[in-house]
Amino acid sequence: MKTRHFLFTLLASAAALLATGQAAAQQQRPIRLVVPYAAGGPIDVTARILAERVKDSLGTVIIDNKPGAGGNIGADAVAKAAPDGLTIGIAATATHAVNPWLYSKIPFNAASDFAPVTQMVRVPNVLVMNAETALRLKINTVADLIRYAKANPAKLNYGSGGNGSAGHLAGELFKKQAGIFALHIPYNGGNPAQLALLSGQVDFNFDNLATAAPNIRSGKLKAIAVTTLQRSSAMPDVPPVADTLKGFSIDTWWGLVAPAGTPHDVLAKLNQAFVAALNAPETKTRFATLLAEPVASSPEQFGAFMKSELSKYEAVVKATGARVD
Repeated sequence: MKTRHFLFTLLASAAALLATGQAAAQQQRPIRLVVPYAAGGPIDVTARILAERVKDSLGTVIIDNKPGAGGNIGADAVAKAAPDGLTIGIAATATHAVNPWLYSKIPFNAASDFAPVTQMVRVPNVLVMNAETALRLKINTVADLIRYAKANPAKLNYGSGGNGSAGHLAGELFKKQAGIFALHIPYNGGNPAQLALLSGQVDFNFDNLATAAPNIRSGKLKAIAVTTLQRSSAMPDVPPVADTLKGFSIDTWWGLVAPAGTPHDVLAKLNQAFVAALNAPETKTRFATLLAEPVASSPEQFGAFMKSELSKYEAVVKATGARVD
């Protein structure tokens, strides 16, 4: 009898040790953070900054770049991952607000396949003109640009990084709210569009502030207005478009999501770690070099924000008629 009791105790202890070991192994497994864009861009850089800052609280976080299809490939990888907290990813304006309306077929449901963790970043876009063009046309403000466009119908054009890009959508929304016409000229990416503006091939662009800033500071481009509702701390002297066109707001954002079904306590732990990382002074300093503003939020706040953005861009994309088949 004693022998049986001893064996039972031994087996129970072994099972407990095994369970503890498995839990520890699970805990020690690295978290995979899927970035749906190529390495080196602003989204990738900010993800790597945060991955470094959360290692003490969450352990190793490995960045997994999965670019392609406008970010849809990487987003789909997150949507279809196990909801165990070991795979998280970036949700961005494109993947979670624009692409669902831009692509005729999309492999995930932006509204239901993800569990929000926290917003990470807001990057203002900026309405810019070639400085020489602005001087020649005497355009210094949004009101000046609208006035010129109305007095000179069909003379203005603007460039963007392609049909359905942030610059294209901002341009079409601007035209609609301002009641003006300007010909849209799509380029194969943001850099060619900026080169076209610098060389005077197009009159104005809506560009990412981080991308446009060096040429604004050098005097080659003139910043007319930012697209956030309020002024940006990165360029406090530049007014928002919304000062002239009430409610105008199109800025670039991204944040962290997990697969739908990830347990609440896991999401809370992830949120706590990443919010602390976002609020760290060093993070704010490093993000400032990218002209990116850290935005920490609760899962509920980020979920509500993404829902509102998805609804907003439905109308914007449909108004442009842009589609990717």
